Amino acid sequence: MFAAREGVAVVEMADVSGLRRLPHGRLAALEASSYGTGEVMRAAVDHGCHTIVLGIGGSASTDGGAGMVQALGGRLLDSAGEEVPRGGAALARLARVDLSGLDPRLAKTRLIVASDVDNPLTGPRGAAAVYGPQKGAGPEDVASLDAALSRWASLVAASTPSRESVGEAVHELPGAGAAGGVGFAAVAVLGAELQPGIGLILDLLRFHEKLQGARLVITGEGSLDEQTLSGKAPVGVATAAAAIGVPVVAVCGRSLLTIDQLRGAGIQQAYALTDIEPDVQRCLTEAGPLLEQRVRALARDWLSEPEPSESREEATRS
Repeated sequence: MFAAREGVAVVEMADVSGLRRLPHGRLAALEASSYGTGEVMRAAVDHGCHTIVLGIGGSASTDGGAGMVQALGGRLLDSAGEEVPRGGAALARLARVDLSGLDPRLAKTRLIVASDVDNPLTGPRGAAAVYGPQKGAGPEDVASLDAALSRWASLVAASTPSRESVGEAVHELPGAGAAGGVGFAAVAVLGAELQPGIGLILDLLRFHEKLQGARLVITGEGSLDEQTLSGKAPVGVATAAAAIGVPVVAVCGRSLLTIDQLRGAGIQQAYALTDIEPDVQRCLTEAGPLLEQRVRALARDWLSEPEPSESREEATRS
């Protein structure tokens, strides 16, 4: 479940350990693990790849990347010396992290982690607090997972003395909380390079070249919300376009952001399906026709000349 070319493997975590992989679609915030991602990474190394690009969006787990580390040879032990079960909740029982069995080939493998968010591992903006609820975690679960992730970070630091307690430093880095904390483990344990996913993709697409001469950039997302502001694709697109003065508008299923929040992120206006159809289920089942209506409004507002008596501000409110 990876793509490879000329020694470079691309692994997409959403396809391996993502929400859509949960049995029968049942959310499992406390038990879901990133173990499968580690298995695919090891398969890429077995294939002879010298570089792995790991995309870490859409995960089902909040285990700090512990499962990934286990799959790659690390051992996570409780006070009795037994391996702890997989999943973020089990990290509360963690007593020692043994990295001596980590696959030695990883030391010669370049790992690039592409992430669209800038959250730290723990705290009010951490992996559990921000993304746990969408993975099925209630308020008590969020608190338990956050405490377990803090324990995980501390014990990773204790297991990597040569890196000067790197675990404690890395858990605060922007992006450490991405994909339930896989960003943290990738950097702290595997020495990965953490790069904004949207920046990496825009470079591959030569987006900056394509912006030359553009009048307008249209971006989009299923839900424009607080998570979008943490560095997801629409904000990355808007930032790139703003650098050369090209306006950006967004099309989305719904928008939970105020106009000030949108414009603070560089998005001038959002065209949400829920603006014309409040029934979310219908927005999902009839997305095509509704999207056509929204795009017609967008084109009228931004790609045609406004009536002499009508300002663009008035047009975008319609």
